[in-house]
Amino acid sequence: MLRWGLRREWGIPPQSRPPGARDAQRRRPWPPRRDDSRAPYCAEEAEALFGQSLEIARRQEAKTFELRAATSLARLWQRQGKRDAARALLAPLYAWFTEGFDTRDLVEAKALLEELA
Repeated sequence: MLRWGLRREWGIPPQSRPPGARDAQRRRPWPPRRDDSRAPYCAEEAEALFGQSLEIARRQEAKTFELRAATSLARLWQRQGKRDAARALLAPLYAWFTEGFDTRDLVEAKALLEELA
């Protein structure tokens, strides 16, 4: 991109906006506004999606992805007051791992298990 001074010297007309700037103005705001009327439905939908993620990870025998989905679902259940179910889901998965305890997924799972204890 040429600086304004060089554009003026070379006789290049200034561009008021870079390409795509107008499209960016039409996009939805981020983060999206929270609609409290949908909150119960969002929790149900999130629970269903986390359940699907768990099923897919189990089918593929991908323990790391299973742990991620289980941690997310356990965190949701913790917020809903289902602490026993969250611990029952997460504890056996965490116990399956024998190494890599410094990875982010296992650190988060351990921290959540300690909160659920």
